[in-house]
Amino acid sequence: MTSQAVDHVALLPLYAAAGTAILALLADLFAGKRAVTITATLLGALATGVTALAVGPWDATFCVPGGCSWVPSWPAAATAALFAGLTAGVLALSVPALRLGAAPAGEFCFLLACSMTGGVTVAYAGDLLTLIVGLETLTLPLYVLVGLRRFAPGERTTTDAASASVTFFLISVISTAIALLGIALNYAATGAVHLGMLGPAPAPFAALAGVGAALLVIGLAFKVAAVPLHAWAPATYDGAPVPIAAYLSTASKLGGVLALAAVAARLDTSAVVAALAVLTMTVGNLVALRQTRMVRLLAWSSMAQAGYILAALALGAPGVPAALAYAVFFMVLELIAFGVVVALRPTAADGGTLDDYRGAARRHPWLGAAFVLALAGLAGLPPGLAGLFAKVSVVEALVAEGWTWLAAVVVINAVIALAYYVRVGALLWTGPAEDTERRPVSRPVAAVLVATTIVAVVLGFAPQLLLGTL
Repeated sequence: MTSQAVDHVALLPLYAAAGTAILALLADLFAGKRAVTITATLLGALATGVTALAVGPWDATFCVPGGCSWVPSWPAAATAALFAGLTAGVLALSVPALRLGAAPAGEFCFLLACSMTGGVTVAYAGDLLTLIVGLETLTLPLYVLVGLRRFAPGERTTTDAASASVTFFLISVISTAIALLGIALNYAATGAVHLGMLGPAPAPFAALAGVGAALLVIGLAFKVAAVPLHAWAPATYDGAPVPIAAYLSTASKLGGVLALAAVAARLDTSAVVAALAVLTMTVGNLVALRQTRMVRLLAWSSMAQAGYILAALALGAPGVPAALAYAVFFMVLELIAFGVVVALRPTAADGGTLDDYRGAARRHPWLGAAFVLALAGLAGLPPGLAGLFAKVSVVEALVAEGWTWLAAVVVINAVIALAYYVRVGALLWTGPAEDTERRPVSRPVAAVLVATTIVAVVLGFAPQLLLGTL
């Protein structure tokens, strides 16, 4: 029996991500200063992204005849860099609260870096088991990070951190069990776990493989808060620290999208994914109309956006580029929206109600402009050209493949969503004239907002930069 040599160059992005988690732990242990721990973690996250792009496409490793478990490619490298960038951005948004002592900096940075390690694993995964391990590594630290939420004195909220964390954990365990059962049934029918070997099962086992594929999709749908596995999202987002809610809505959701794309591109799951898409975008938009709390509104909006991504994935392999492009545009715009919420709210406070943002753009014009850009992009309107292009690409893909009815559902839901996006945008500019309170914006938060806004504008005017990578 011969053992395969491990290609350590291919694994460098994973080493960098895991090394960042260890670095955060050691920095907190030996330095004991928040600034040192935060800086070390930020540098580690940036180094992870640079390493992924530097390695780029490379020889696959952990291979057997027919498939490999670790597959470096340009899309994988770009996705790993995106995970690293989102981690750095969320950590920067958390800096004001960490300085205030709202959460222990060492534990916070360590857990966030561990989650980034899971995201990198998902990006390079070449088989279903590595994909599940990566997703769980991405998700497990978030159970604790959600529970680290500490409320400001006298603050009231409808959801506390403990219940949000427990809700997230329980539903996640169930969904993971469903996904693993789906993998087991599909393996029993086809004998394949590597993504390159997935395909139709022999005739006697076709029904078993179909059930396995459906269960796998349903289990993974939890990660993107798809209906009916969505109940955890609003409570968890609202109970978590706002930057962690941003991470749940961006990096965690990106992991789920990548996993679903890998499965939908290779197995016949169109019916299940299409049903999930229609339910998710419709329920998300309709319930978002009734929200009075900002983070809950963004949570339901995020679900609706996931529905648009699922609509593209219902096409199978032809819809994957449009789905991934939409996911990247959505992540950038969502991070801008949550960043503005962090900037406008008191340090370590929750997201507050919609009325708390009344007139905010009159006090902070540039924050109001960034928020309007994000809302317009999520709605698919100018000047949010990135979001507009994302929606057009999904609709075009659906029409090109003959799924006109699903394209019509996407358009109708986009029109429904205008109601709450316009309502929030209008609130930012309407308020009492005497309300002139101005709160300084933390430099790390401002840096994140400037960087993400620039990225959103560039992608809006030159989307081919992203499509060339995909």
